[in-house]
Amino acid sequence: MRSAPQRGKCGTAHFRLWASPRIVGELVKLGIHVAKATVEKYMVRPRKPPSPTWRAFPNSHVKDLASVDFFVVPTVSFKVLFVFFVLAHARCRVVYFNVTEHPTAQWTAQQISEAFPWEEAPRYPIRDRDHAYGPAFRTRVERMGIEEVLTAPRSPWQNPLAERVIGSIRRECLDNVVVFGERHLRRLLGDYLDHYHAWRCHRSLAMDCPAPRQVQGLELGEAVVEIAEAGGLYRHYERRAA
Repeated sequence: MRSAPQRGKCGTAHFRLWASPRIVGELVKLGIHVAKATVEKYMVRPRKPPSPTWRAFPNSHVKDLASVDFFVVPTVSFKVLFVFFVLAHARCRVVYFNVTEHPTAQWTAQQISEAFPWEEAPRYPIRDRDHAYGPAFRTRVERMGIEEVLTAPRSPWQNPLAERVIGSIRRECLDNVVVFGERHLRRLLGDYLDHYHAWRCHRSLAMDCPAPRQVQGLELGEAVVEIAEAGGLYRHYERRAA
């Protein structure tokens, strides 16, 4: 037994998936003749673009993604040092960094080999179009089986995690110290990254750390103590028995 048709109601959810020619055809079958342009005039345009955006790529391949980038640091003697780092997207971990005064393509190629010596390289490293990623670098990553993802010119927003890490390093570390040279900068960055990975909470990780940090409950003690790191440059807090 067929159910009685419901009047005055339509499946709007289905219409959202229909293109204008299908809607026109359906109306014709109902004896309603409407121009295609008229249908398109009253169709609700989707807020999201119909094709995948750049953001969809990192979201879909987060486990296979890493970012490689440079940032510059001036020293007390007015030298300019270049910091190269590799950031794994999965847990926002800086898996490698090094410092140089002359970032050539050969030097950068050697760094990517040292960052992933045991065939653990990410599938898709994201980088910009800097001259430091010259033919020697491109040849090295190709031999490692890495498929590079290049950002558009002058588009740092396409590599947002790397830019965010650089900003954090500057605000929380380099803006508060005077850098004397390469060795000093390596030590400063090493101390900061130890704090960054083990103690610094990240909003993108639901307020966890890149190295998952255990929640310390009252069973560990009622007293909360402040622990200074790197000579007091950073601090974290732990529970201790009274």
